Amino acid sequence: QVQLVESGGGLVQAGGSLRLSCAASGHTFSNYGMGWFRQAPGKEREFVAAISRGGYMTYYANSVKGRFTISRDNAKNTVALQMNSVKPEDTAVYYCAARSQGVSTSLSEYTYWGQGTQVTVSS
Repeated sequence: QVQLVESGGGLVQAGGSLRLSCAASGHTFSNYGMGWFRQAPGKEREFVAAISRGGYMTYYANSVKGRFTISRDNAKNTVALQMNSVKPEDTAVYYCAARSQGVSTSLSEYTYWGQGTQVTVSS
């Protein structure tokens, strides 16, 4: 079992920056591919970014490419999402997720999920 706890959400103005963090516990963190997903009100949860177990491969949704950066620190069991040049359409609950079989961009392939952290971008 893997426990994931997100932090760092909040209110930010459009064009600003925010850094989300996800702390993992329960299993060897470096064995898990990690992803960030988000869900806006009235919409389905969608892929944002993912990173491989060793951190060498990263993937991004087109909507955030060039603005968001995913990273991980296997020594500290954390994964982060640096959000720059945020837009009102980035407003959502952001979820951290883990899967034991490497990285994926597919929501259905992730086994473990955090409780989410709210990000609100004002215009």
